[in-house]
Amino acid sequence: MTVSVSPNKISNEAKPYLNPYLAGGLLGVVLFLAFFITGNGLGASGGLNRIVVFFEDLIVPEHVDRVPYLITLAGGNKNPLDDWIVFMIAGTLIGGFISGLIHRRVRWEVGKGPQISVRTRLLMAFIGGSLMGYGARFARGCTSGQALSGGATLSVGSWAFMFAVFGGGYALAYFVRKLWN
Repeated sequence: MTVSVSPNKISNEAKPYLNPYLAGGLLGVVLFLAFFITGNGLGASGGLNRIVVFFEDLIVPEHVDRVPYLITLAGGNKNPLDDWIVFMIAGTLIGGFISGLIHRRVRWEVGKGPQISVRTRLLMAFIGGSLMGYGARFARGCTSGQALSGGATLSVGSWAFMFAVFGGGYALAYFVRKLWN
């Protein structure tokens, strides 16, 4: 039995991913344009940090006004959301969602191995994300900021950071392999 589909029908199948070499080249062009147009590279942790400080300033403004680091972001009448990186984060989230819709990849799912519960997987994702967030602030940048922007400017600290991230990831992979196998 043969089933024919009219070319006018829209397929529900996800479209193929972009060639990784082309995607990498396009990312390089975006990074160059970010430096050229804004004078800044790409990154995410700084924007997320500013969003957290915005809500912190709403809840406990007296704390924000006492901590020197937080004063630089939101002290006095400063709005921590008034920064280019916050808009970059918003654009990344909105653009990623629109791309997912266009390419039919938006769905609710939890990627996990067959021997682990959804609850445990989500707990481990939360713990890992929290550690990465802390590490990003401690290292003065996330993987995108350090690897892409810092690596592109040949920053020795950024290269050391990335070797540490990959080395740590490979060292930890042995212990968390049950999450995927």
